[in-house]
Amino acid sequence: MNSCGRSAVGATYSPVRRKILYIQPGTSVFAGIERVVDTVCSSLAEKYAADFEVDVLYTSSHDYRPPSPSYNVIDVRPRGRLDLMRMFRRVIKSKDYDLVVVPQIEPAVIAMTACIGLRRKFAIHLHGNPGRERSHLKARILFFLMRRYFLHRASYVFGTSPRQLASFQAMFPSNTPQRWLPNPVRRFDGVGGEVPTQDNEHVTFVNVGRFSFQKGQDILLDAFAELVKRRPQARLKIVGHGSGEKDLRNQVRRLGLEAQVSIEQYPVNPQPALAASDVYVSSSRWEGWSLAICEALRFGLPVISTDCEFGPSDILIDERLGRLVAANGGAPLVDAMMYYCDNLDRERQHDNFRRNYVDRYSEENIVNIHADALRLASS
Repeated sequence: MNSCGRSAVGATYSPVRRKILYIQPGTSVFAGIERVVDTVCSSLAEKYAADFEVDVLYTSSHDYRPPSPSYNVIDVRPRGRLDLMRMFRRVIKSKDYDLVVVPQIEPAVIAMTACIGLRRKFAIHLHGNPGRERSHLKARILFFLMRRYFLHRASYVFGTSPRQLASFQAMFPSNTPQRWLPNPVRRFDGVGGEVPTQDNEHVTFVNVGRFSFQKGQDILLDAFAELVKRRPQARLKIVGHGSGEKDLRNQVRRLGLEAQVSIEQYPVNPQPALAASDVYVSSSRWEGWSLAICEALRFGLPVISTDCEFGPSDILIDERLGRLVAANGGAPLVDAMMYYCDNLDRERQHDNFRRNYVDRYSEENIVNIHADALRLASS
């Protein structure tokens, strides 16, 4: 266990220091959920050290995991599902935690089952799309257990978007309190008022995310193939990592887009790709929020996004930020990309509006919202 919590100047002091345990997903890559938990917990440990003692439980090794966080790290590697449950109970019992925050429904059920008989408060933190996550038998069983036995025992349900929480309430009707906790959007060095180097010959679209079915890069490639027939100056960067890379490269070759599309790996920092692009495109089939959209706005980029569940419609609330298109892409996606090809100079006038807008989701602001929610859920 590594403990190095610090107190920031100006922190709000409390007579009771609440003990909070966050559980990281048992995944292999340090990506969306993992990065959100790390950022929030680091900020809590630094800004609210007098209010919270923050522990984070890791049950797997993550590629690209940041070193030396400011919260307390608990590293355990269970061998199988039963060992995971024993480990959950052992860790949660080891300290009189005021609140245990578990991401997603399935891990929450497993953790709460493991702790039957222990007097602990749990908060379920939704990050994805519950409707998409019950696609297999194990998930359906765990969803049933959540609805029937565990939801009414939870202290709070946290969610990353209002529409996501509304969908969860429709699926799992209950009186358990809910709270929208926006994800924090990181800042990047050197991003602010600078004028990017502009390529007047091409209009470069960029997509950042895991190479996966969820992120819908195949939808984007099909639409982009139609776009370049009408706007040959268009270029596309697909940036990220994941098991779907081979399929995407095959699709690029099949569509004859080798000269117009690049597939690049930036698993930790998308800044080089975002700084060298003109328009961000999200083609996800579903989201919980979309840190990638917010990070693109941090660079002043206009955003085109499929109107999927959930997140993009909660973010893109002004046309100066970007445009929503049909969830399946197609002609509306092509038309939106054509618009930005033809009106890029006009849209660049809103770059600072986009940067200023996304400041509402800055780490400095969002940590206060999370801290207030933790006080309510643990009281």
